[in-house]
Amino acid sequence: MQQFEFAEGKILASITDGVGRVVFNQPEKRNAMSVNMWEGMGQALDIFGADASVRCVVLQGAGDKAFVSGADISQFDKVRSNADAQQEYDKITSAGRLKLMNYEKPVIAQIRGFCMGGGLGIAMSTDIRIASDDSQFGIPAAKLSIAYGFDMVRALVDLVGPAHAHMILMSGERFDAAEAERIGLVNKVVPVDQLEATVAKLTATLAGNAPLSLKTNKATVKAVCADRSDRDMAKIKMAMSACFDSNDYKEGRRAFMEKRKPAFTGS
Repeated sequence: MQQFEFAEGKILASITDGVGRVVFNQPEKRNAMSVNMWEGMGQALDIFGADASVRCVVLQGAGDKAFVSGADISQFDKVRSNADAQQEYDKITSAGRLKLMNYEKPVIAQIRGFCMGGGLGIAMSTDIRIASDDSQFGIPAAKLSIAYGFDMVRALVDLVGPAHAHMILMSGERFDAAEAERIGLVNKVVPVDQLEATVAKLTATLAGNAPLSLKTNKATVKAVCADRSDRDMAKIKMAMSACFDSNDYKEGRRAFMEKRKPAFTGS
């Protein structure tokens, strides 16, 4: 295992068996995201992105109370006191946000406890969300007189549709994991004592699959959800061709014929 620390220990990162893991480590504040934690998450993602051995990434919160309970409100008077300050806050935190939203490798949110506001925004920026049955969700914007950015609202609408998005944003109320699964906000809800094993089984599957295929299919799904003007179809076609011209495609065919597990290299 390789281990790293960022944001003065509030972001913990590790690499084990092809899986990069980010732990939001501020349990005394239910893992609320401070400015430097956003920067630290981006640094961790950079390390994972540059390491070919990392096939997928898991995000989780420290402890058993929260994934991420939202932004660190104790910093609001200093960094988000008005519209101008909010713009500066967005500039500071945007690097981490953009890295997560545009990340090429599969990212899984392992959710336990509170997943609120900006924490839900983080989860919605991942590809797969697995939640424990004691998780709680919500976007309390209406209770703080703030508005969420276009990208986050778009992600919410893409996942649950406009009707559910209106209910979540306008009520500002919390809802449980069963409701989150019902409306399509999370992929799967499992008993809390099965969360680690469920995610571990999924990451093992992803780590064993062909990296070029994972990268290309993720990019294609994103393109389907994007506006036509934002779709780089030429890039997608090139990525598809790279899959069929790869050594991994040859290895996959050989392994299938020989009835064995393929050993993909990402080339």
